[in-house]
Amino acid sequence: MSLDIFIAVILAAFLHATWNAMVKNEENKYLAVTAIVLGHVPASVFIILLTPFPSIESIPFIILSALMHNGYNWYLLSAYKFGDLTKVYPIARGTAPILVTIVSLIFLGVALSNFEVLGIFIISLGILSLSFQGAKSLKNRPAVIYALVTGFFIMGYSITDGYGARVSNSFLSYMGWVFILNAFSFPLILKINDKSEVITKIFKEGKKIFFIGGTFSYIVYGIVVWGFTQAPIALITALRETSIIFALLIGIIFLKEKFTLLKVIATFVIFFGVALLKFY
Repeated sequence: MSLDIFIAVILAAFLHATWNAMVKNEENKYLAVTAIVLGHVPASVFIILLTPFPSIESIPFIILSALMHNGYNWYLLSAYKFGDLTKVYPIARGTAPILVTIVSLIFLGVALSNFEVLGIFIISLGILSLSFQGAKSLKNRPAVIYALVTGFFIMGYSITDGYGARVSNSFLSYMGWVFILNAFSFPLILKINDKSEVITKIFKEGKKIFFIGGTFSYIVYGIVVWGFTQAPIALITALRETSIIFALLIGIIFLKEKFTLLKVIATFVIFFGVALLKFY
């Protein structure tokens, strides 16, 4: 992986942690997630007006990606009903790189070195370990199941967007259409969960997340999708998940979370995995 791709994805990881901290700090998770999803629309419209229309070959990928993103949103919100964000999120994010790697190696014929595969699994191990900060977290079966399925959808949209962006006329245009389709279909999830009222609350209670979080999230995924077109999807997915390190720092410094030995160990494990990806 070239240095420019590496630095760009690390920057995306930092921004990813920033908007996730905003979601984490919001008591109403439905409101926060809705603000992020709908907050993609302004940037998407702006980008679409400046870029060529996606190729015909990329349209099925756009539709499938929107479905995968909505599946991710559905199961993530469902997981929050059963478990705390600090337990649920690491499971979802930690399993995704492993799933992407397995699918890439077995079904897509992607070639990865032994050190790259090892680095991906070490990063995932470090992330997953953060969900086990309390013994009770392992016994919360519904939360674990929903988080694992969320990881499956992260894998699904990552692979879909990686290949869809490659056949599109513009990865930015591709991403813009995915986010718009996702935003227009997301209210159905809210209606099914009897949470439609959160849309009307966004500009009263979630304005900051809508504008700042939505924009940061758009930039983050724009960098990631660009990375998908430049390097193996499994490597970019794993490197993106290093956002958990920045999330830990933000949590400790700004959200006054506890600085534990487990967090220190997990951070060093993730750093070791990143070193394997970059230098071996």
